[in-house]
Order: sequence, then C-alpha cells, then structure tokens
Amino acid sequence: MAPHHPPAQNPGGAAPNERQQMVDALRGFALLGILVVNIASFASTYYGLGVPDPMALSLADRCASFVRAFVFETKFYLLFSFLFGYSFTLQMRSAERDGKAFVPRMVRRHVGLWVIGVVHAVLLYYGDILTTYAVLGAVLLMLRRRGDVFLACAGIALVLLTSLLWAAVGQMYTHMDMLMATQAAYAEAAAALAAYRATPAMVVVQHLRDLSQTWWITGLVQAPEALAMFFAGFIAGKRGLLAHVEAHRTLLWRMFWWGLAVGLPGALAYAWPTLRLNDPVRDIQGLAVTLLTAPFLAAAYAAGMLLVFQRGRGGRLLVQLLAPAGRMALSNYLLQSLACAWIFLAYGLSWIGTIGPLATFAVAFAIFAGNLALSRWWMHRFAYGPAEWLLRAFTNLQRPPLRRRRRADQRDSSAES
Repeated sequence: MAPHHPPAQNPGGAAPNERQQMVDALRGFALLGILVVNIASFASTYYGLGVPDPMALSLADRCASFVRAFVFETKFYLLFSFLFGYSFTLQMRSAERDGKAFVPRMVRRHVGLWVIGVVHAVLLYYGDILTTYAVLGAVLLMLRRRGDVFLACAGIALVLLTSLLWAAVGQMYTHMDMLMATQAAYAEAAAALAAYRATPAMVVVQHLRDLSQTWWITGLVQAPEALAMFFAGFIAGKRGLLAHVEAHRTLLWRMFWWGLAVGLPGALAYAWPTLRLNDPVRDIQGLAVTLLTAPFLAAAYAAGMLLVFQRGRGGRLLVQLLAPAGRMALSNYLLQSLACAWIFLAYGLSWIGTIGPLATFAVAFAIFAGNLALSRWWMHRFAYGPAEWLLRAFTNLQRPPLRRRRRADQRDSSAES
C-alpha cells in the first residue's frame, strides 16, 4: 500500500534511505530503554515485588531507581510496539513487491517469532515480550483491513480500560492484603535468588516458575497497551508519517510538547513510590496513572528523537550510530538478554543480588555500547542480523543471502525488526 502523502520537499536534502535510517535509529534508541528496564529483573529478584531491595537502600541507589521508573519504565516497550506496528506496513509492501501472498507469510513470521520468544523466555529472560508480540501481531493481521478510525478508537479504549482496571484493583487493596503480600514477596525473592545462583538447570526451572506466576501481568498490563501502540504504528505506516519525517515537523513538535505535558505528571506519580519504600497500594495507583499517560510520553520520546535526528551534522551522526543497532533489533534484544544472563545468573558470573540500581545502570550502558559497536561491524558486512535472517528465512520459506550485496537489503532488513 503506497503512502497517502506525495513525496515531500526536503530542505535538508535527506534521501529516502536516510529517512528510513531515522526509523532504524529510533528503534535503536528504544533498545536502550528496554535494556535499562529489563536488566533490573536480572540484577535483583526483588524487582517488581513492591518491597525494598536490600541492594537499593542508599540515597544514590534510590535515586537511580527513581530515574529508571520515571524515565524508562512503561514507556520504551510502547515505543518499540509502535515501531512493530509501523513495520507491519513495511511487511505488507514487501509482500506486494515480491508478489507473494501476505497472510501466509505473516502467519509464518508470527509463528517463528513466538518460537523464538518461548526459547528466550525459558532459557534467558522470563519477561520476554516476543511471544506477546507474536500473538498481538496475529490480532493486527485480522484487523488490518479495518479503518483508521476504528483502530484509533480501539487503541484508546484499550488504554482507558487497562488504566481503569488497575485503578479499581488499587481501591480494593487493604492493609491486611498489603502485609500478606509483603511477607510473600520476601519469601519469593529469597527462593528465586537461591535458584538463580545455583545451576543452569535451576535457572531454567525458576524461569518456568516465574512464567507461571507473571503471565497474567503481561496479559493485563503490557499486552493491551502494546496492542494500542500496534494500531497507532499501523496507522502511521499507512499514512507514510515516518517515510516523510521532514514534512511533519510541526506535528512532531506538537506531539513532543503535548506528550511531555500529559506524560510527565503520570511518570512522576508512577516513580514517586520508589522513594517511599514498601507501599504496594501507591505502586498500584501509580501504575494505573502511568498506564493512561505513558503512551503520551512515549510519543514525546519518539517525536523528540526524530526532531534531533534532523538537526544538522550532530543529528546525522546520531542516526549513523543508532541505525545499525535498530536494523538488527531482534538480534540485539536477544543478545542483551544473553549478556545479562551470563553476568547475573548461574550461567556465568552470578552477580544477581550483589549490585544496586546505580551500578546496574552502568552495566546496561556498557552492554548497549557493545551492541552499537557490534551492530556497526555486523551490518557493514551482512544484510541482516542473525536472528532477523533466521526469521526471514522461515517467513519466506527460502534462504536469503546473508552477505550484504545491495542497498535494498537495508529496506528489507528494517521490515524484519
């Protein structure tokens, strides 16, 4: 499906491939935020339980926890979800260009993504999002012919209902419930810590246990919001919004300021309980607020970065730094989990429970620096990341050339992310 907008006049002289690189760079930026959040689960079994982490009691570590919650949590997976929906339209155009049936191709793609996600969840990270994306992608596949108004209204309804649900849960939480949950959380954290430090086999067992206990959180928190952002990204893709970024600067500035105005208060309400330790009721209330406002802040992040990418030589350098990582986003997502599993679990160093949030930030940025360097080296030589190549081969039922041979490979590899 062709974009609804005519080719934009570009005062900056950006070529179409450069505009696509902006999308790849935005995906690379999202990878950093996802890593900062995910690594917290690797570093501490207390994360997400609503009780104080013994390694996060100092002022510096509490401030680091606040920054993580305020800036990163509940926002970056939404940005990544938006880009997934946008990439769905690239897949549609790729199938049309190749003369292949779109639905069987996308069904295979989502089955392959689900299988990769299951392996990832069991072996490396129980907080895997790929299986959720595979299921939600099937929903988007079924609704792809519905109009933009329907999809927009459905997305808004998903966000509103999810926020209202958790607001109601917060109202039902009693003092006795809080005491019982606190006692159970400490016991759960201690048992998980022992398992993750034991042996690789026990790591797998604990992952299965965690999956059995957290699947409903994914279903009632992440999945509805992610699907809403799928719809938003799909609408943006059909309208060619990110294909003509330079033509939408006024819109981007509005998204940026309105996103901050609505999103920052909600982020503050969500992050504030990290400074007031052991208050699960406020945690749930803050979650309800951020579920309502986080899509606005994610939009502000996206708009802000796209504006930065267009600002002269510095913006172009930032695009060149981030774009290779975004072009092999699936591989980098898995590689991040692999690195964290080796550092924190019994697969390697067993650092879990030994460092606080501030040091965890340093580890996350070090891993991401490695992602950037490795991605630049890899994408200079190959057309696809290794996971992207595998998923593409299964999707198309043919073995694509791995070596980089033509510039068109960049457009195709972006669609795989």
